[in-house]
Amino acid sequence: MAERWQARLDHAWRVVGTGISFAVFGIGGLLLGGLLLPLLLLIRHTARRRRLARRLVQFSFASHVALMRGLGVMTYEIHGAERLRRNGLLILANHPTLIDVVLLIAQLPNADCVVKQAVARNPFMRGPVRAAGYVSNSDGAGLIDDCIAAVRAGGNLVIFPEGTRTVPGQPLHLQRGAANIAVRGQLDITPVRITCRPLTLTKGQKWYRVPSRRFHVQLEVGDDIPIAPFLTGADGTPRGDALAARRVTDHLAHYFDFAGDPSRAGT
Repeated sequence: MAERWQARLDHAWRVVGTGISFAVFGIGGLLLGGLLLPLLLLIRHTARRRRLARRLVQFSFASHVALMRGLGVMTYEIHGAERLRRNGLLILANHPTLIDVVLLIAQLPNADCVVKQAVARNPFMRGPVRAAGYVSNSDGAGLIDDCIAAVRAGGNLVIFPEGTRTVPGQPLHLQRGAANIAVRGQLDITPVRITCRPLTLTKGQKWYRVPSRRFHVQLEVGDDIPIAPFLTGADGTPRGDALAARRVTDHLAHYFDFAGDPSRAGT
C-alpha cells in the first residue's frame, strides 16, 4: 500500500514538474527572444554578435535541462560528447522526443539551425534569428547553399532528417534535404543517435501524459560518416547528386533505425 501511494505521489509530482518546466521554458523564451537577443543587435561586429547569441541560447537550453533534471522529471547521458567540441560540423540526429532538441543544442556553443520562414519573419523571433545568424528556409532554391556556407564558416549545423518527431511504432521516414547538403557540400556527417526510455513527449502526445517513471534520454555521438564513398560507384565512376543523396539517406535510415529497441515501440 505504501509503495502504491509513493508511486502515485511520484507520478503527481512529475506532472507538476513537467508543467513547471514548460512554463519556465515559455517565459524564458519570451525573455530571450523578446529582450536579451534583440539587444545583441546593438553589437555591430557580426561574428561577435553571432557568437554571443549562440552561447546565450546554449546556456538557456542547458539551464532548462538542468531544471528538468533537478525537478526529477528526467535523467540523461551523453556518449562521445567530445566529438561535438569541434567547429564546422554537419550534425544529423533522429528525433524521437521534444526534449532531444533542447538537450542536443545545450551541448553546442556554436549551434546553427534551419528555421522556418514564419519563425524568421515573426516580430518576436526576427531579432533572435538575425542575432544568432540562423539559416532561414525562406529561400528554398538557395537553402542548401546557405546550409553548406554555414558549416564551412565554422558553424555546427543541427538537422533532424525526419523533419518532425518520429511516430512511435512506425518506420523512420527521412527527407533527403540533409543528404543533399552533405553531398553537394561534400561534408562529412556527425551522427547522433537519440533514445528515450520510457518514450515521452512524442509527436501529438500531451505534455501531462507523463510516463510511469522518470524518462532517460541517451545521446550517442557516433564517429563521423565520410561522404566520399557515397559520391562514387564501386568502379570509381562519379555518381550523380540525386543518386548519392539517396544512398546517404538509405544509410542514415539504417543507422538511426532502432528495430527491436523498446524506445521505438513506445514502452
